[in-house]
Amino acid sequence: MANQLSVPGVPFPLAPSSAELWRVDEAAGTVAVEAQPHTDIFIDPSTGSAEAAETTTVSAESTLNAATLLGDLPTGDFQFSARVSVGFAATFDAGVLLLWLDERRWAKLCFEFSPAGDPMIVSVICRGVADDANAFVVPDRSVWLRVSRVDGVYAYHASVDGETWQLIRVFLLDPDTSRDRIGFAGQSPTGEGCSVTFDEITFRAERLGDLRDGS
Repeated sequence: MANQLSVPGVPFPLAPSSAELWRVDEAAGTVAVEAQPHTDIFIDPSTGSAEAAETTTVSAESTLNAATLLGDLPTGDFQFSARVSVGFAATFDAGVLLLWLDERRWAKLCFEFSPAGDPMIVSVICRGVADDANAFVVPDRSVWLRVSRVDGVYAYHASVDGETWQLIRVFLLDPDTSRDRIGFAGQSPTGEGCSVTFDEITFRAERLGDLRDGS
């Protein structure tokens, strides 16, 4: 496929939503994106109807225009992680590890700028409409995020040092994981854009030993 990118640490190609927004530095082992103004991936649960949630039709209350870089997941268990650094400027600016099935089924693990002006770990799961869950404040502009799959169940973890991990969510996106994609995203829903850099990127086809012990 045209415009696919090879990202250090990821053993499969990733396709950008907008190739001009993404930069890969193989020597440094980084991938960076310039999130564009007023971009997001969100389907508001307060305005999404129950009928709409049962279809793949996205309503006017949805925003699905954030820059993404996604690739097809191999089968089996895995762990996918990266350090995420964000040039926060406006509320909800974020760097994201993104799981994607379709426009109505996706999941974000975000390093996001809160309304209080704090960098924060946030997760959003969408099965028709989105939820929104805050985890903890990060005392820095960088943090490690990790997505794992164990027998079709996904787990989100975050770490302030890249060694000890805190469980954020465990969830089932869909019983069939064969079409799931994974990768990166950058968003700036209320602002005029922000820069996001991902480094220390790893993808391991290894089963996570324990969801809750910080390993």
